[in-house]
Amino acid sequence: MPDLQLADEASRLVAYLRSADLSLITAESCTAGQISAELSAVAGSGKVMEGGFVVYSPAAKLALLGLDPNWLERFNLTSVEVAEAMARAALQRSPASAALAVTGLLGSEAKDGIPPGTVCFAWAFRLPAGLALFSRRERFHGDPARMRREATRWALRRLPEFHQRALRGERALRRPTERKPP
Repeated sequence: MPDLQLADEASRLVAYLRSADLSLITAESCTAGQISAELSAVAGSGKVMEGGFVVYSPAAKLALLGLDPNWLERFNLTSVEVAEAMARAALQRSPASAALAVTGLLGSEAKDGIPPGTVCFAWAFRLPAGLALFSRRERFHGDPARMRREATRWALRRLPEFHQRALRGERALRRPTERKPP
């Protein structure tokens, strides 16, 4: 059964991408391609969707996005640092002007001290003034399918907000303890 709220969110984002003349690449781990699938179901999405990387495993993140294995080890797969690195890498491998990256833990048990439902997001924008990068860490509740839908909805909903902030000159929302990848 289709999720009508999710479909509406995808439609709104496709309309926004078209109006802002943006093209999008995704790098998805825990959402396993659901973001790209929702967007591609919208009429006209071919004009704004550049493509997507589904990098569910650590090996896929290394092979397809070229992430540094030390970076994954240092910060953990479920971290804003890894989400940011995924967004940067997706943009580097694509002519797209925007990237959306998601990594997280949607199982039923904690792993490495990270509670289930923890998801890290990053949105990156290639602008004339340079790269603008934003990230967030959120926690969702429910069964894995519900958490995946909620994470997808949340990621879609936030992209226009961060793009507008980037256009106003913001470049990153970073806590002092976070560092850029080498």
